[in-house]
Amino acid sequence: MGISSADLAGNRDVIALAEAVRGAVAAASDAIETTRRLPPELLDRLHEAKLFRLLLPRSSDGIETDPVTFFHVIETIAKADASTAWCLSQAGGCAMSAAYLDLPVAREIFADPRAVLAWGPGPKVKAIECEGGYRVTGVWSFASGGRHATWLGAHCPIYAADGTPRRDANGEQLERTMLVRTEDVEWTDIWNTVGLRGTASDQFALNDFFVRSDHSIIREFDRECREDGPLYRMSNHTCYQVGFAGVACGIARSALDTFIDVARNKVPRGMKSPIRDNAVVQSGLAQAEVNLRAARAFLLQSMADIWTDLEAGNSITVAQRITIRMAATNAIHKAREAVDFAYNAAGATAIFDGHPLERRFRDIHTVTQQLQGRLSHFETVGAWMLGVDADLAFV
Repeated sequence: MGISSADLAGNRDVIALAEAVRGAVAAASDAIETTRRLPPELLDRLHEAKLFRLLLPRSSDGIETDPVTFFHVIETIAKADASTAWCLSQAGGCAMSAAYLDLPVAREIFADPRAVLAWGPGPKVKAIECEGGYRVTGVWSFASGGRHATWLGAHCPIYAADGTPRRDANGEQLERTMLVRTEDVEWTDIWNTVGLRGTASDQFALNDFFVRSDHSIIREFDRECREDGPLYRMSNHTCYQVGFAGVACGIARSALDTFIDVARNKVPRGMKSPIRDNAVVQSGLAQAEVNLRAARAFLLQSMADIWTDLEAGNSITVAQRITIRMAATNAIHKAREAVDFAYNAAGATAIFDGHPLERRFRDIHTVTQQLQGRLSHFETVGAWMLGVDADLAFV
């Protein structure tokens, strides 16, 4: 049986929470851009709507929604401001870690209704085993939303007390994510970027900091997960892919809508009629629209099909993870192509600070520079399809 249009539309009650704050997000977008932060009053609205708890288990007072609904929520917010949507998507995936913690610890971390978990990678970091936990040292960056988070995750390779790497049965070094309070880290402001300026994806550091064993997790969903709901039969990697594709699609939707308004009214210098009368523009707009809609529909249909399988009691398969990786990466790049069309066709109008197309252009090109937008994901998908050894770390 196929998936109905209602299934692809997601949970309308949850999506309505995003629609209700979309105006406030749009109104704050200039302040977000200039201060490189989400304003306190906007954070209040987002917390009241529980939008940081979309993928948090119900056992920890989360919404525990499905990934199709998650996409729609993130896309809705991205139409108003990409940085806000990015922070919500990141927080959603991080909140899934509550499913891997002992329930009392999960409730401790997320008891505050304004609790937010953020994290990022660190190339030169380590966690050394000690009595009751780990001594953690290192510097982590790209912690999107970290400046308004209450907890941070520090991904670490694990070492024994004598300094030797801890390895699993396959000889791979063990890694865990250490959860620490934001007041325990030292921040460095590094986030001066082309786009997504309001995510404040800054750098934080710890020096020989003790973390209890029960405040650490393995992020592989099939190893330490205690929740049995369908959402937790898939990894947060897959939900990140869906969410960040939602950011890209929201940016592109807004860009195309803005371009249509520009094209109907702008008469380029030296021309006698508005942009809308140009046949090349007409054809380009139609192709951009088709490509964006098709990529978006492929992702949503694929995720809805997989969700049906998960609801039936199954866990996500490698083949299904490959499908979402392929669909999400494609959606991100078709969104980028749509924004590029709108920006280029609008001419000099789009180059000025503060114009919606100028910001959308910068934001989408920052999205594609991030992990989720790597074109190399297509290589991974193709290699897997052909039976070649493929690195599935980001699938």
